[in-house]
Amino acid sequence: MELGADVAFWVFGPLMVLGAIGLVLFKKAVYSALSMAFSMVCLAALYAALNAPLLSAAQVIVYTGAIMMLFLFVLMLVGVDRPDSLVETIRRHKLWAGVAGVGVAGLIIAGVFGQVTAPAVGLDDANAAYGGNVQSLAALIFNRYVFAFELTSALLITAAVGAMVLAQHARLVDKLSQRDRAEERIRAYAEDGVHPGPLPNSGVVALHNSIAVPALLPDGSIAEDSVSEVLAGRDAILDVKAMSQATAAAFEQIEGEKKGELE
Repeated sequence: MELGADVAFWVFGPLMVLGAIGLVLFKKAVYSALSMAFSMVCLAALYAALNAPLLSAAQVIVYTGAIMMLFLFVLMLVGVDRPDSLVETIRRHKLWAGVAGVGVAGLIIAGVFGQVTAPAVGLDDANAAYGGNVQSLAALIFNRYVFAFELTSALLITAAVGAMVLAQHARLVDKLSQRDRAEERIRAYAEDGVHPGPLPNSGVVALHNSIAVPALLPDGSIAEDSVSEVLAGRDAILDVKAMSQATAAAFEQIEGEKKGELE
């Protein structure tokens, strides 16, 4: 088991470092969030190699699957293309941020130094204390660290509420009512000649009921507005003249048959 854990460490450890470097160096926030998710998946693999199945599953389901998705939702709500303001709105924000960064760096260095110098213990003794990995974690979370566990849940709820508050922008203009929209359509029809009704569906009264086939008007002409501009740009509409000629020929045949019946 120790050999497998060592192999897993040297395989997934460098990948975790690459994910962390991508988190810092990527300019787009979405790529940084995905790099963090990649590092978390590698960490879950290390937990599995150390005989900690519950931590491995929680790392993937809770952190990678839930919290990281929450980060992505926040990015989508706030907007990834929104430019960052360089104006310091909080007094001495950069100073306290630098102090916090130095403190976190000190904690990381102390933790790494302690793990390197201390002998490897493993999780076998810790799991045996309560009869298994799940039981040991339950005893620690719901007894010794229950306050930190509840505080973390409150922090996540606060983050979700903050994301909704940041995404809710103040409306600058009044919301248009149904009457306002109708009056705007009639005004556009009077001034620019824009038809106030809905656009005809594609394939109506045509030979094929396809989204790429334009509808036919009562006089047999082509309703070019019945097909999306995207499809029209990709040459999805059939030849307008050919369809008009086919429709006109069909109408002439019908009229000829009616005249023959009357005679």
